[in-house]
Amino acid sequence: MTAAEHTAAPRQDSPSGEGDGPPPQDRRRMIRRRLITAITIVLLIGVPAGYLVISAGQSRRSGKDKEAEAAAQGLREDWPSGMQRRIFEIPIPGNATGVQYYETNNWKASRMYVKFRTTSAGLDRFLSGVGTGRAALEPGAVTISPRDTKITGWYFGPGVYWAGLTHTNKDPRPTQNITVNMTDPAAPVIYVVSAATP
Repeated sequence: MTAAEHTAAPRQDSPSGEGDGPPPQDRRRMIRRRLITAITIVLLIGVPAGYLVISAGQSRRSGKDKEAEAAAQGLREDWPSGMQRRIFEIPIPGNATGVQYYETNNWKASRMYVKFRTTSAGLDRFLSGVGTGRAALEPGAVTISPRDTKITGWYFGPGVYWAGLTHTNKDPRPTQNITVNMTDPAAPVIYVVSAATP
């Protein structure tokens, strides 16, 4: 067979589905696929990371608020919460006025400082609620320590008719040091330091 007799067969395209690989993607489809991948990564990683950052910030602010409250020096002009009154066993009578309190906590002990004015009957109710009575008040006694006086700024000087008592409980129940300004017997002012050991 000569070269002239030999005719080349025309080249045919391979049928669909056969060949070396998938047809090349067009540019739009490739960009869209990469965009979807990037969005998925952001959602899987970015959202939880963002949540952790926000949560940490809120926790830090909450901790700072609590720290500021605990670090605030002096008495707050308000009633302690019902839970605080139960924990420290300070049954403030309902007719009390000028109620102030301050709480401190550390690894050794927790203390609640409370001051309020009440009536003669209110004093009796308070002492009874603590678990003692008026007969236990020692005339002239100031049972609140100089350390606690320094913390609160209370003054227990001369010229006032003081009476005081210490009501001791077994741990973990608190012990109360109570001093009363009895100068006006109809409107006594009560000072309490209740200390509880964790």
